[in-house]
Amino acid sequence: MNDVQGTKIKVARLSIISNTCLTTGKLLAGLSMGSVGVISEAVHSGLDLIASVIAFAAVRQSGKPADKEHPYGHGKFENLAGILEAILILLAALGIFIHAIPRILRGGGEIESLGWGVLVMGISATVNFFISQKLIKVGKETDSPALVADGWHLRTDVYTSVGVLIGLGAIYLTGYTILDPIIGVVVALLIIKASIDLIRESMGVMLDVSLPPEEEEIIKTVLQRHSDQFLEFHGLRTRKSGPYRYVDLHLVVPRHIPVGTAHLLCDSIEVEIERELSGVQVLIHCEPCEAAKELLETANCSTSPCQSKGCPLSLCPIKDEEKR
Repeated sequence: MNDVQGTKIKVARLSIISNTCLTTGKLLAGLSMGSVGVISEAVHSGLDLIASVIAFAAVRQSGKPADKEHPYGHGKFENLAGILEAILILLAALGIFIHAIPRILRGGGEIESLGWGVLVMGISATVNFFISQKLIKVGKETDSPALVADGWHLRTDVYTSVGVLIGLGAIYLTGYTILDPIIGVVVALLIIKASIDLIRESMGVMLDVSLPPEEEEIIKTVLQRHSDQFLEFHGLRTRKSGPYRYVDLHLVVPRHIPVGTAHLLCDSIEVEIERELSGVQVLIHCEPCEAAKELLETANCSTSPCQSKGCPLSLCPIKDEEKR
């Protein structure tokens, strides 16, 4: 296990431990108080706990090397985990609605031990804030969608915990217990928003959406540095799988350069792209200039194909023969 993978697993394990403690505390407090807002937070944290377990399993699985059944590696396990986490969050929101709506229709209900609820929610917001900071930071550093998703789940928990705290304070000051289920509904809406964002991002990777424009621009910049050694490139395709990036393209080179020279050129380009983007695998297919027939025809080239598209004459043995 490398250092990066070890760090990801440690952080994912920390999330499980914190969510276990907070879920238990919130549930006990909510049941003793009869507060829908606090119970909804316990449900949210409970599903965050399940999400943390899924993230932990996905991080461990994604770190495995490519094998016969998974020749492109196991990176998409993290994206799959993100989708599963989002579905769990939607279920949590549904459960909160089921409990909150009847209470709103009844005009609220009895709530006891407000001080105990405030204490539990305050601890929850504080702990989740620091844990979410750690998860998001490590997730971004290691390009782990599972950890980033888990971190944002906890960050949402921070916001909703603060909302419940405000609601409990308002109930204490006004005595309007209907504020409690109303806050529960607001919590559910925030949860739905977080789940939709997560599904959109994870599905994009599962469906092989291209890398962001700024990352593709980095690839093109690297190619531009070597533009005096090839005619043109086409068929650039990019995608992402968990923390890993995949790039492939066709590189049109002068038809008479040695195979070894073309191979060294591809190696140089691949190494530079890998230096600029983390976790990237690059595959370059070399084509001789005469293979790009359509490009040559549209160029209206009346001379040697090697002169079309700005072919580097210094690399063409035919030109050297003509000079002699």
